[in-house]
Amino acid sequence: MSNRAVLEVIALDAEDAVAAQAGGADRLELVTDMAADGLTPSVETFTAIRAAVDIPLRVMLRVTDGFAAGDIGVLVEKAREMRAAGAEEFVLGFLDEDGHADLVAVERLVAELNGCRWTFHRAIDHAADRDVLRKHLADLPGLDTYLTAGSPSGVDAGTDTLLAEAEHADLPGYEPQIMVGGGLRLEHLPRLRAAGIEAFHIGGAARPGGWDGPVDVAAVREWRTALDG
Repeated sequence: MSNRAVLEVIALDAEDAVAAQAGGADRLELVTDMAADGLTPSVETFTAIRAAVDIPLRVMLRVTDGFAAGDIGVLVEKAREMRAAGAEEFVLGFLDEDGHADLVAVERLVAELNGCRWTFHRAIDHAADRDVLRKHLADLPGLDTYLTAGSPSGVDAGTDTLLAEAEHADLPGYEPQIMVGGGLRLEHLPRLRAAGIEAFHIGGAARPGGWDGPVDVAAVREWRTALDG
């Protein structure tokens, strides 16, 4: 088994996906509408990306800005549509009004995914208690990753939390891989890698021209090279 660190890149369309794979991405997170921090893409977008690349794809299940689930019926239908189209990996995460994991929504979706692997996204950074959230989700099938910056404000503020959580991998709720994303910069990598963190997520860092521009092969390759070094 390779010790290569995982590099996940946000892709909005097939052009992004091809560039990300060419630059060395291991996995893509598929979303639309970054003005709302990433919502579920269309089935047509998923299908086009799946045809364009051969690396794993994680599809966002989210229909409204923020961390409330919104209409769970709509979410379930989107999950069904994506599964029918061939999606095998997902990203989701919802909080209730008290800042705890919305277990009703999460469990309903996880049941629909029927064993698919999934990431609990940065809702953890906005939770009332990160440790409690992890323990509440610990027994859900398929959960293998937490996408987190360690803080709502990003990696600069959350590094100490990330380093502490990396030491707890043998505790209940801490078995899923930590994937760091949210204000992540190249200079953060040495401390995070030294702590044993092996998965990283970039969005804007892969787009020198901003979200109105495409993923840039050279930008992704810079991250790949830094991780491999």
